[in-house]
Amino acid sequence: MSRELPSLNALRAFEAAARLGSFTRGARELNVTQAAVSHQVRALEQALGINLFVRRPRALELTPAGQRYRLSVTDAFDRIHAATRELLARPERTLLTVSVLPSFAARWLVPRLGRFNQAHPDVDLRIAPTQELADFSGDGIDIAIRYGRGRYPGLLATRLLDDELFPVCSPGLLDSQPRLRDADDLAAHTLLHDENHDDWKRWLLAADAGHVDAERGPVFSDASMLIQAAVDGQGVGMARRVLVSHELTAGRLIRPFDGRGLASDFAYYVVYPRAAARRAPIRAFRAWLRSEVTRDSG
Repeated sequence: MSRELPSLNALRAFEAAARLGSFTRGARELNVTQAAVSHQVRALEQALGINLFVRRPRALELTPAGQRYRLSVTDAFDRIHAATRELLARPERTLLTVSVLPSFAARWLVPRLGRFNQAHPDVDLRIAPTQELADFSGDGIDIAIRYGRGRYPGLLATRLLDDELFPVCSPGLLDSQPRLRDADDLAAHTLLHDENHDDWKRWLLAADAGHVDAERGPVFSDASMLIQAAVDGQGVGMARRVLVSHELTAGRLIRPFDGRGLASDFAYYVVYPRAAARRAPIRAFRAWLRSEVTRDSG
């Protein structure tokens, strides 16, 4: 239902005159003539069918109805004034939706987001962790971080991070039996796999341990689960350097064969439509990602 409201100009004239106790002072505050205020108040009274003032030769008094109405109208104007000040005090915010692999979001991106929020308080990030590729048309995604070879037809792809593959395990597993001193010892340990067995096969061949069965052990659909299993001492995991850097630094994981890494065929890419390349939030997020990579290498 539509609201039946008196003229806003008439309400302003009434409120100013009632609050200040004078048509003249009300007119001065509103920067109009005394006659204009008097006319607006009279029009308001006629529209309402109620006398709001008692007009005396040298005084202006509110009627009981006018006093009650003045309190409500003044409160309404105060609320509008406060809401307007609050609105103008807040900078416009932009929502940026980022599609990212769950493992990369949990292990690399999310721990750093505080620095992005501090640097760009006007941009609200919405992190959408998913294995699915974004189509940027009807899925609401603005920018994506993907792990692959950088071939994304029709999209711009900027290489963000190269990666390296190597075995990791908990410190306790290294000190337990059976021994774990060289690649051949892996034959007696559970191997933890990320999605498939290919990474272990490649690493074992490069380490001259191709006779070790690379297809033994559980397969995890998400690297975060593999990393947690390794932290818990459930086996030796084939991990990506980008995803286990914090665990290695904290000592929750170690590299039992230090120096035996395998360059990954894949890398992390920042992917977005060409039409979005000039958008300020996209540029800000890309620049921040590069600064975080530089921070790590510094």
